Amino acid sequence: MNIKLGTAPNSWGIWFPKNEKQIPWERCLNEMENAGYEGVELGPWGYLPNEFKRLKEELEKRNLQLTATTLMGDLTSDRKTEEMLALLDDMAHLQLKFPSAKYVVLIDDCYTDLFTGKQIRPRILNDSEWDKLIQNINLIKNYAKSQYGLEVVFHPHAETHVETEEQIERLLKNTDVQLCLDTGHHAYAGGDPVAFMQKYHQRISYLHIKNCDLRIRERMKEEQWSLAKAVSEDIMCEPKFGVVNMVELTEVLRDVNFNGWAIVEQDMYPAPFDKPFPIAKRTREYLVKIGMVQNTMDLKI
Repeated sequence: MNIKLGTAPNSWGIWFPKNEKQIPWERCLNEMENAGYEGVELGPWGYLPNEFKRLKEELEKRNLQLTATTLMGDLTSDRKTEEMLALLDDMAHLQLKFPSAKYVVLIDDCYTDLFTGKQIRPRILNDSEWDKLIQNINLIKNYAKSQYGLEVVFHPHAETHVETEEQIERLLKNTDVQLCLDTGHHAYAGGDPVAFMQKYHQRISYLHIKNCDLRIRERMKEEQWSLAKAVSEDIMCEPKFGVVNMVELTEVLRDVNFNGWAIVEQDMYPAPFDKPFPIAKRTREYLVKIGMVQNTMDLKI
C-alpha cells in the first residue's frame, strides 16, 4: 500500500470560484501546506490561479502537487454535457502541464436545489434517462482519454442520480469507468464504503476521505433540510468521527494494496475562516496514527 495524502479547497469551504464567504486562496494554500498535505485538487475553476506559471509557482513554493480537476453538471442533458466538455478543454490545457494531475473527477448534478432543497430534477431516472446518463459519462470519459490522456473517475455523490450502492453497481455494469469513492457520500446514501472498497477495489483508483454523522442525517430528513443546510450543520465530519470505521477501511486498503491518492475532502460551506485549518491538521494526524498514510513530512505549527 502506498497512499499519498492530499486535500481540496472544499475542505476550506470553497464551493464557488468567487464568493465573499470564502477564504482567500493564498491563505487556503498556506494552510494546506502547514497542515502537511502533499497534494491538492484544483477545486472550482477560477478559485485558484489558472494561469500556468502562477499556479506552478504557488504550488511549488508550498510543496504541493496538483492531483485532479473536477467536472460537475447534469449528465442527462446533452447541452450541459457539451458545456462540461468545453470546460474540460480549458482545464486540460492547464492540467497537462502538471504531470501529477492525471484525473478528472466527474460528478452528476444534484436533483435537489443546493440551498432550498426543492426537487428540481427526477430523483430516479427511467431507463431512457439512465441510458442518456451513461452515454454522456462515456462521452466525457472517452474524450478526456483520447484528446488529453486523462483518466475520468466518476464520483457518486449525495442527492444525485448515482448515489446508492445499487445505482453505483448499475453504473459499473454499464460502463468501464473507474470510480472516485467518497467515503462520506457513500455512507450518506446508506452504503458501507468499507465493504464496497473490499468488493470493488479494482474499479476504484481515487479516494475522497471524510465521514458522515448519521445523527445529523436523520435530523436532515426529519426537518427537510437542503444539502447545504446539512453541510453547515457538519453532516460531513472528521474521519475519526461518524459512521465509517476508518481503521477497518485502512485494513482493507492495505489488504488490496491500494496505491494512489486519497484526498481529504470534508464538505464545508460556509466555513468561518478559522475553522478549516485545525480540522485539516487533526485529520492528517489521525490518518497517520491509524496507518492509512506515512508521516512523510513534519507538521508545521
